[in-house]
Amino acid sequence: MEVFEKNDKRTHYCGTLSAADIGSRVCVLGWCQRQRDLGSLIFIDLRDRTGIVQLAFDENTDEDIFRHAFTTRSEYVLCAKGVVRHRGEGAVNENLPTGEIEIAVDGFKVLSEAETPPFPIVENSDTNMETRLTHRYLDLRRPDIQRNIMARSEITAIARNYFKEQGFIDIETPCLIKPSPEGARDYLVPSRVHPGCFYALPQSPQLYKQLLMYSGFDRYFQIARCFRDEDLRADRQPEFTQIDLEMSFVDEEDIIAVNEGFIKKVFDEFMHLPLEVPFRRMTWNEAMERFGSDKPDTRFGMELCNISETVRGCGFGVFANCVAAGGSVRGINVPGGAKMSRKEIDSLVEFVKTYGAKGLAWYKNSAEGASSSFAKFLSEEETAAVLEKMGCKAGDLALIVADRNKVVFDSLGALRCEVAKRMGMIDRTKFNFLWITEFPLFEYDEEEGRYYAMHHPFTMPMEEDMDKIDTDPGAVRARAYDIVLNGTELGGGSIRIHTTERQKKMFHTLGIDDETANEKFGYLLEAFKYGVPPHGGLAFGLDRLMMLLLGVDDIRDVIAFPKVQNASELMSKCPAPGDPKALEELCIKVDIPEK
Repeated sequence: MEVFEKNDKRTHYCGTLSAADIGSRVCVLGWCQRQRDLGSLIFIDLRDRTGIVQLAFDENTDEDIFRHAFTTRSEYVLCAKGVVRHRGEGAVNENLPTGEIEIAVDGFKVLSEAETPPFPIVENSDTNMETRLTHRYLDLRRPDIQRNIMARSEITAIARNYFKEQGFIDIETPCLIKPSPEGARDYLVPSRVHPGCFYALPQSPQLYKQLLMYSGFDRYFQIARCFRDEDLRADRQPEFTQIDLEMSFVDEEDIIAVNEGFIKKVFDEFMHLPLEVPFRRMTWNEAMERFGSDKPDTRFGMELCNISETVRGCGFGVFANCVAAGGSVRGINVPGGAKMSRKEIDSLVEFVKTYGAKGLAWYKNSAEGASSSFAKFLSEEETAAVLEKMGCKAGDLALIVADRNKVVFDSLGALRCEVAKRMGMIDRTKFNFLWITEFPLFEYDEEEGRYYAMHHPFTMPMEEDMDKIDTDPGAVRARAYDIVLNGTELGGGSIRIHTTERQKKMFHTLGIDDETANEKFGYLLEAFKYGVPPHGGLAFGLDRLMMLLLGVDDIRDVIAFPKVQNASELMSKCPAPGDPKALEELCIKVDIPEK
């Protein structure tokens, strides 16, 4: 190994060299992708974050340099100097951007040796995720992961430039804040100088960005780190990043227009795809009725069909009793679904059970004859009416769930996406943007026996529903809006409450009395006394946006150092037990319950 010196500075990145550089003297640095020993010839593929270039060592190469090249192995860190030349007839690699040229090396250093890595540093690795994340510093060398991380940097640059052009001010908000009684679980941080007291890591900058509106900044923007102690999914992490903004003296139309402009700019500059604005809009109620989801994937059909009235009082107790009890019976018709085997249909039955459904009724209208899990309980006329209502034709498959509305929507909303995926119905070249509006302000938790804010307790109700807050909270609509792309919620926001009276009314409906409200949000209510402008905002999930733009299936592939399912990081082995001395200073005694 040799020392890196001043005259070893890079002149070019590996992947930027081309035929235009033939004859130029260059210095490149990077990692050995592979070494090929052909006796009198040695070739080394040198890799950096821009790509690969071939280093050539032949009979004209200095003997000492040739010997060093001979002993070079994968992932050695190298410095190479030489002259760019054409590879020669028959030696061009059409699959490599730099495949027309190579560097005839006359200066060479091994800056660092390397052991054989635990997995190949190649694109689209089939190495299991646990091994990759345990050695994430190696996984991050892979070209596809590096492209993802660099693309993320490009998107944040576009965001900063766009929102600056729109008059937004980039302001950082605190990461050590007061714990909140609403929303997901907080991550708590103990205070050494205030024994027994805790900070929380922010689930979002919500209250601080509202306070910035009270402070007169008018338009706020931030690439914000957020933290939620909740169960992980393929598109969720305990710490994540938001493109966060807030605006004063605006309504929903202003906020939607600014954010459509941002998405259009991203697609113009990064995706190089034209995007038509304004985006389609749909109320929450319509989305649930048609798709069973408030983040519907509209790239395919199979919309929900309500057959409750068709089966009311029918001979099948599962259907009739559900309708009589106030539930609903709905289904989807799968075009060409009759080719599914009984085993495949049974797997769909198990699938909907994970969403709370007790079962899945089905009717298979195949050319060989009809088969069904429920037709024997109905008259021919009743069966015919169900199939007609659902539009089930020869070759189709009808799938039906009977239950409480929430269970029906959750199970069928997920089922239509699962069936579309299995049957290859989804056009992955499409980017279907959609605004969902008029969300319910409250949702009722039957176990807790009280209402919760569907978004957060600072969302403004729709003016025409204000009189229902005391008498029928579940019917109150919010001035809230989500932006959805291909079945994934990209972001959401709302117009905020800006008067003391309405904020207290919201707290009371949520079961938060004045004493608790003052304890938790006293500074916010105090600020209301001094003039609050009408305001609202929105936050995009940057990680989810990157997933969809890049077409990756796992959010961990667009985050440099992600967590796994149990919220731990395999590389650094965190979280870890606290140091006893540090715990003592923090006045913390750990009492771990037996499992």
